[in-house]
Amino acid sequence: MTLLRIEDTRGLWRGLLIAVSTAVFVFLIAPILVIIPLSFNAEPYFTFTPGMLRLQSQAFSLRWYEGFFQEPRWLVATGNSLFVATASTVLATMLGTMAALGLRDERLPGRRAIRGLILAPMIVPIIITAAGTYMVFSVVGLVDSLTGLVIAHTVLGVPFVVVTVSASLTGFDQTLERAGLILGAPPFLVFRRITLPLILPGVMAGAVLAFVSSLDEVVVALFITPSPQFYTVPRQMWSGLREQISPTILAVATLWIVLSTCLLVTLLMLRRYAERLRAGAPAQ
Repeated sequence: MTLLRIEDTRGLWRGLLIAVSTAVFVFLIAPILVIIPLSFNAEPYFTFTPGMLRLQSQAFSLRWYEGFFQEPRWLVATGNSLFVATASTVLATMLGTMAALGLRDERLPGRRAIRGLILAPMIVPIIITAAGTYMVFSVVGLVDSLTGLVIAHTVLGVPFVVVTVSASLTGFDQTLERAGLILGAPPFLVFRRITLPLILPGVMAGAVLAFVSSLDEVVVALFITPSPQFYTVPRQMWSGLREQISPTILAVATLWIVLSTCLLVTLLMLRRYAERLRAGAPAQ
């Protein structure tokens, strides 16, 4: 009887945990999912029309998606976002990987302080980072330029790469590198042929996180790019909400959700690949 009561109690707690977890998940995901049907609304409203609630075909339309692809300002903003995200991701990946490789040396003077400084953009409130970036960039002439935005997003993306690459280096066997050096291989060749293939999942995961953070960033863009020709998509959405509320913003948000979901799936696949690589199993 005692064992049955224990099993019943465990089942009750497990069911309660599942119910609470489901409720929290729905609470968090519902505001995102509700945007998707609203983006197909035929009426210029940010609300469900009676036709949508009755699932009538005439209540749904692709007009806001057509407006996105036909509106020059949205196309310019999309091009700016993709350029800034790509350029900053490449720079952040290179700098973050080199920083992680350097920080694994415990003999490095001020190692903890340097690591804390590199990870500071993840800890300091973004509004403080944006204000400080604006004051510095205004002195050197990088305000109102894509170059300044790329540099700022690179700084924000480097911590993600450092964290993921450092995690990959945790179980890395450095004797493999020593063996390559003893056999006469140059350091760069050892890195390219031995180190990089083993930490590549962590590098790619950091690159994905840096890319996503750049695509979604708006606060720094508000400070750095006041001119419309340098707007990114989040900056254009912010401007559209303030000046002219249009359901086109919902269509753009839906496209951004799809893109972010694809990147999230990529990140999960890279994590599984890293786990199999760390366990010594062949990748499929």
